[in-house]
Amino acid sequence: MAARKELLNRNLQYVQVSEYLNNELKLAGQGKIEIHKTPMGHRVVIHAVRLGMVIGRRGRNVRKITEALEHIYGLETPQLEVKDLENPRLNARVMAGRLISQIQKGFHFRRAGYALVRRIMAAEARGCEITIKGKLTSQRARAEVFREGFVAKCGEPAKRFVEEAVMEVTMKQGVIGVHLKIMQPDAVLPDDAVLIPNVFGEPEEEEAEEEAEEVEEEKEEVEEIIEQLKAEAEVETEGEEEVEEDIEADEETEAEVEEEAEVTQQVKKETEDQPEKSEEELLQAEDLK
Repeated sequence: MAARKELLNRNLQYVQVSEYLNNELKLAGQGKIEIHKTPMGHRVVIHAVRLGMVIGRRGRNVRKITEALEHIYGLETPQLEVKDLENPRLNARVMAGRLISQIQKGFHFRRAGYALVRRIMAAEARGCEITIKGKLTSQRARAEVFREGFVAKCGEPAKRFVEEAVMEVTMKQGVIGVHLKIMQPDAVLPDDAVLIPNVFGEPEEEEAEEEAEEVEEEKEEVEEIIEQLKAEAEVETEGEEEVEEDIEADEETEAEVEEEAEVTQQVKKETEDQPEKSEEELLQAEDLK
């Protein structure tokens, strides 16, 4: 019972410290708080966007926070450490604070919600969900939800990979609350399929040698096929040349036949003209007689 009571008191102390720091560093873009118990005392790590506002002028805010943690909340010799937030767009608390500040400045909630969703998804988040509740457009309270991507709702993935933040702001019409969920890009779901190469290990030496021999045989077969195709192509070219020679010989013979025909025609004409001339000569001779 004593150990359980001590554990509950310590957790309650840590919750109170985190609430105090959240309220104190609201404008500094505080995203995460870590409290570690060491032999030298407590080490408090604050991850924020605006480190200058956390430290203050000449370390004024740091001294103020350390004094409050030691005297009000009972931390033993607290050592404050301030670190820069790596990726603010994937931090739910920082993005919820930005949405609250935009609504407080007078931006329309729907425009601010869609713009925030685009920013979060541009940071390669797996999914996000924003819920805005309150008197948004009328006297009756309602809820508006903006979703994109995939966000786990329950189970181990929801506990490990989904970061949540709840913030509220008081307006003239009433209190408006924001509930933001971001699914981290490195989330691994149980139903994600992963291809594992070399499941059965590397092949043995014998198998490797057999594969090499098969590859060489395939190369030889391919070379033989290429040689056969080349020989067939050469035979085809030789046949074409012979056909061309035959065609040329035929053309020459045709030309010779045509020349012979012309010569014979000329001879025939000459033979036909000779008897006509002889008859005329006979007639002339008779006349002379």
